[in-house]
Amino acid sequence: MTDLYAGLDVSLELTNICVVDGDGRPVHECRVGSDPETIAAELKRIGSGFVRVGFEAGPLSQWMFFGLKQAGLPAVCIEARHAKAAMVAMNRNKNDRNDARSIAHLIRSGWFKAVHVKSVASQELRSLFVAREFFVNKLRDHENEIRGLLRPFGLKVGRVSASGFDARVRELVNGNPQLEVCIGALLDGRAAMMARLSVLHRELLRVTANDELCRRFMTIPGVGPVTALAFKTAIDDPARFRRSSDVGAHLGLTPRQYQSGETDVRGRISRSGDEFTWTALFTAAHVMLTRSCQWTSIKAWGVRIAKRSTLKKAKIAVARKLAVVMHRMWRDATPFGWGAPA
Repeated sequence: MTDLYAGLDVSLELTNICVVDGDGRPVHECRVGSDPETIAAELKRIGSGFVRVGFEAGPLSQWMFFGLKQAGLPAVCIEARHAKAAMVAMNRNKNDRNDARSIAHLIRSGWFKAVHVKSVASQELRSLFVAREFFVNKLRDHENEIRGLLRPFGLKVGRVSASGFDARVRELVNGNPQLEVCIGALLDGRAAMMARLSVLHRELLRVTANDELCRRFMTIPGVGPVTALAFKTAIDDPARFRRSSDVGAHLGLTPRQYQSGETDVRGRISRSGDEFTWTALFTAAHVMLTRSCQWTSIKAWGVRIAKRSTLKKAKIAVARKLAVVMHRMWRDATPFGWGAPA
């Protein structure tokens, strides 16, 4: 039986398929609809000796990966930067057909990094806090827009709590019919968004309160429900990291390095991982170092860094340390060690 390798260039509507044998000779090329069942049926029609079926990481990765796996095909999701490098290096002309060929040869050679495809449960939980964060950001934009519209008239909202924002703005526009109509509509939209945000926030609190791992994470000073759930869904499976220290690099919390000969330059953190998760960890580190009254060995370590360097660098270091500690707590099923060496 001949070994077969398939490369898929997946787009929203159509997918280009290129199948090559063990020597890299093209066996089959076609274009089908971007549906796992359709793709699986086409591949099974060609043969049953597939070693790997690869595609680039993208919006449809989870659906495609689990659909092909369920059909009995050895699906592999490739890291996007590796796939892009192969496409650029192998093809003078970029098109979907050539991209599928490049992915097929990359899959055959084995010179790629496979991406961990998160479980459906993790993706569902992630959609919860992503939707919540969407409303948080839009509410901030909404309030800034209202402030900006009032400023040309000399109406300044000033510092006001979220609960008092509506009353303060209505007080400012009182007596101006045109502004009352415009700003009133914006305030009504803000109230509707706040109501939806409240629903999502309550659901997030309910989920984390009923999750033993999230409750354990939240025993760490500075780590709240959002950070706990973000970390859990970003890592998904702690066993995929051989060392806990690798988690910091995965989340983009380690410095970039350029080393060649006598040159060895270390730059800023890479920020190459999940942006929401490393931002949440940075926020947790900020709370631990500046607001929390609970003294831990991690905080003491961060304070020492801040004294000899800067507070920002200390927060980044503590955020990376929190990622390592949380992974170890998850993997070993242990509680947070308040006095453990940092």
